[in-house]
Amino acid sequence: MTESFMAPLLISLKTVLATTVITFFLGISAARWMARYTGKFRNFIDGLFILPVVLPPTVVGFGLLVLFGKNGPLGALLNVFNTSIVFSWPATVVAAVIMSFPLMYMTSRGGFEQVDINIENAARTLGASEWRIFWTVTMPLAWPAIVSGTILAFARALGEFGATLMLAGNIPGKTATIPVAIYFNIQAGHMDQALSLVLIVLVISFASLTALAYWKGKTKRTTIIAPETL
Repeated sequence: MTESFMAPLLISLKTVLATTVITFFLGISAARWMARYTGKFRNFIDGLFILPVVLPPTVVGFGLLVLFGKNGPLGALLNVFNTSIVFSWPATVVAAVIMSFPLMYMTSRGGFEQVDINIENAARTLGASEWRIFWTVTMPLAWPAIVSGTILAFARALGEFGATLMLAGNIPGKTATIPVAIYFNIQAGHMDQALSLVLIVLVISFASLTALAYWKGKTKRTTIIAPETL
């Protein structure tokens, strides 16, 4: 493989791994909170969390560019520390996190909402702390949904294009992820290079969805009570 072929692959893998870790913790934190939150702003906050799903990625990218630009609120704050996000590798992570977060959040929230609160209350009566209840009771019960959300977030981060291009740009060897490299290879007429990258995305995405389907099937089978136990 040529260096120009490997660079987008390595950048994408690095971006996706970082994004998946960040999205995992952000997603389950927000999902756990919203699963029990009953305040009057619940619908507003929920809509804000899932908004990137319904917005065009370029719109999300434009919003991030405004926020992290030199004259934006977050950009001005970073300038104080002589740091800039725009057109850098961290920008690919920021864009991917914003676009994949809703999938992790929605799937995990569904899992947390299905956890019987009486089980958590029983643990409380036994003196377990909230932290211990979350990790030893709530998380195991919601784990199938959390795993599904993680796989979906991983696949979404791998395919992110619009917001990444707006915020990170196309800098070969630095911010050119696989989807960005595919687009510009097609623009330049390098169809063989583009096709190779497309096949890589197809294989990884299909493997992710297959793993998700397998996990769901395995989880479903383990919850079925055998006839002889009735």
